[in-house]
Amino acid sequence: MQRRPYGTTGEHLSVIGFGGIVVSQVEVAEAARLVGRAVERGVNYFDVAPSYGNAEERLGPALEPYRSDVFLACKTTQRTRDGAAAELRQSLKTMRTGHFDLYQLHAMTTDEDFAAATAPDGALAAFVEARDQGLVRYIGFSAHSAEIALQLLDYFPFDSVLFPVNWVNYFQADFGPQVVAKAQERGTACLALKAMARSLLPQGAPKRYAKCWYDPIDEPELAELALRFALSQPITAALPPGEAPLFEMALDMADRLTPLTDAEVEGLRVRAEENTPLFELAAT
Repeated sequence: MQRRPYGTTGEHLSVIGFGGIVVSQVEVAEAARLVGRAVERGVNYFDVAPSYGNAEERLGPALEPYRSDVFLACKTTQRTRDGAAAELRQSLKTMRTGHFDLYQLHAMTTDEDFAAATAPDGALAAFVEARDQGLVRYIGFSAHSAEIALQLLDYFPFDSVLFPVNWVNYFQADFGPQVVAKAQERGTACLALKAMARSLLPQGAPKRYAKCWYDPIDEPELAELALRFALSQPITAALPPGEAPLFEMALDMADRLTPLTDAEVEGLRVRAEENTPLFELAAT
């Protein structure tokens, strides 16, 4: 599998990452099979969070045989120094590892998130301490707000940002290009969420996939276009939806990865008009 630089760190990550939610609520043997298969296919980037059900409990043992050969990312929704430090240590224990390669502020969305996490007694202070102690190597954040992402990129020299990079968001809401550009300007790696998302679910519509709150793409032709769109941007890697069949589809598509042509971009632009973006820029 193709690997790309993780910012300016010297690390190289597989263009498809393994989201820990894939193994949430599955049997131990199935988690081991999924992780082993991913490693065989060339995946070296794994991402998890305590908020993903029992994903840490499943991923830790499954990943343990390969730990020295992979780049392991974790996240916290805690916003205080003490809360983040405590959750970090618990995640390290559950994941059976002495350190995380990347630790991230998770789901930074509001001004309150920003103020709390960046306060003198906020979570970011705990991250810096953990880096000094060798518990984490790199510091990042995930966000679903372009405005908060831009503020964070200007505030601190993060190693990476995990952010939606999605064709419908780009074409219908101009949501995402500004964050990718700012990350590039800062030398910060950009990791992509929601590359294979199509649209918001209509109100009251049942989920087709239990682990996806949005409508993911499972038609092979459109899914491949959507993934190639994201990976045609200046990003390091994409995390597919947290369902095993969609993850395995992404692995197959990565084997024949090519940049989008101009005609394919225009085709996606037209098809985007049929869908509702997952995220929008804040009203000004």
